[in-house]
Amino acid sequence: MTAQPVVIITGASSGVGLWTAKALADRGWLVIMACRDLAKAKAAAADVGIPETARRILHIDLGSQASVRAFAQEFHGLGLPLDALLLNAAVYLPRATEPVRSPEGYEISVATNYFGHFLLAHLLIDDLKAASGRHGGPARLITLGTVTANSEEFGGKVPIPAPADLGDLAGLAAGFQAPIGMIDGKPFKPGKAYKDSKLACMIMNREFHKRWGSTGVVFNTLYPGCVADTPLFRHTPPAFQKIFPWFQKNITKGYVSQPLAGERTAQVIADPAFAAQSGVHWSWGNRQKEGREAFAQKLSVRGTNDARNERLWDLTVKAVGLGKR
Repeated sequence: MTAQPVVIITGASSGVGLWTAKALADRGWLVIMACRDLAKAKAAAADVGIPETARRILHIDLGSQASVRAFAQEFHGLGLPLDALLLNAAVYLPRATEPVRSPEGYEISVATNYFGHFLLAHLLIDDLKAASGRHGGPARLITLGTVTANSEEFGGKVPIPAPADLGDLAGLAAGFQAPIGMIDGKPFKPGKAYKDSKLACMIMNREFHKRWGSTGVVFNTLYPGCVADTPLFRHTPPAFQKIFPWFQKNITKGYVSQPLAGERTAQVIADPAFAAQSGVHWSWGNRQKEGREAFAQKLSVRGTNDARNERLWDLTVKAVGLGKR
């Protein structure tokens, strides 16, 4: 068993995930890069200077529940502890005209961003519990949130295509199979499907905290600022990919670079200052300036309705084939 702290990062071959892997490797962590494209992940790790001794690269396709289970089995076969899990990977298909489906038949952004992470976290929660305190502090389960899923922040109020809103969970309750493409059961809107999946992830972390916050594991989410040039936006129109970073840099002042976002995420995973509270959404806000400190940002009522959140949890347990948790 390694004496190094160990972290699993989903979506670590690019963007915030890659730069968080770099920041933690520089701190002496062993990084398990959980990625769909192993060759891409290997090349990216070498490109940013993550030494081979500081990383392992394992395959996962979060949109496939079989792949998530296979990943957990492969990780357990390594015999490593798990000090932190970063749920970072995301799919965003804003130009889809109808739902793309996962192998299980679910809309792909919810299947990948939410269901896959929900299942993975459950398969690894006992590892986190066992490792808590190993390095003098708690193990941590950290989820990358987004400003667009939280209507307490300006970005979450933007009605294009619509704010994140899970409604009464009618689509999920009806089985979330074709032709249903939205958690709320309403007509499919790809941009909203992404926002809804991220809101569901933020709710998930709050529910983990409610259930297991007393076990020595810290459960938090974060928004590191707007990483407007991340590969998450590779499926947007080319004009958007040029205009959006300029707009965030010059108009909203929300822009942060990928390396800075990775460093901020690494702080939430590794630094003692971010271990004192669990069930918190750490945010650096919409307007950036050098040296800005994180603060605990409130979530909107769409993310804090206890009865609905518990129902979302129960319906998701069923959707990913877990026993009652």
